[in-house]
Amino acid sequence: MKKAVVTGGSRGIGFEIARKLIEKNYRVVICSRNSEDLEKARESLGERCFAFQCDVSDSESLDSFVENVKEIFGEVDVLVNNAGVAVWKNLSEQTDEEIEKQVRINFEGLVKLTRRFLSLMSKEGVIVNIGSGAGKHGHPGLSVYSATKFAVRGFTKSLAGELDKESEGLKVYVVNPGMTATKMTNFRGVSPEKVAQVVMNAIENKYDLESGDDVDVWEFLENSG
Repeated sequence: MKKAVVTGGSRGIGFEIARKLIEKNYRVVICSRNSEDLEKARESLGERCFAFQCDVSDSESLDSFVENVKEIFGEVDVLVNNAGVAVWKNLSEQTDEEIEKQVRINFEGLVKLTRRFLSLMSKEGVIVNIGSGAGKHGHPGLSVYSATKFAVRGFTKSLAGELDKESEGLKVYVVNPGMTATKMTNFRGVSPEKVAQVVMNAIENKYDLESGDDVDVWEFLENSG
């Protein structure tokens, strides 16, 4: 049975990705900062789901989380870096704390967690970084969030080149959902279930992807009819 890790897995896109993975007979570890949401998700996802509280912006929390995953799974086949936060304000209205929170969770935490998991990934493993349409085109009112997602795309493409030389088959992709109907967007946009299906298709490489590729959710949904 394959094993997967999904950050920000207690609700929204992350929860639906975890559910899809479990439907495909994966064992899945999810994490979230919110212990109440996390427990509800674990109960809903069933016995093949394991849940740990983790703040991806905190290095000690990351260390503890990775050790827990290592103890349960040993090796990981799929890592989905989904945890993220957006502050919907013009830059002139944002505080330093709001800026730092987005950078630490959306980019720094993703990079640091990925580094910690590289030694645990299976040879033919897959890393999926959840980006955003705002990370390709920018979006007024989301300048800092957009910058973090541009950074995720750059990281993904650069890491793909490193993995091509350092590993035997480990691949990394960035999935860009666009506007998705979650709590973060006041439930406007494409459903998290559809985003999760695109992520699952990317994991199974149904799109004939090269490591480092962008997977734009709206484009793939349109092409699938």
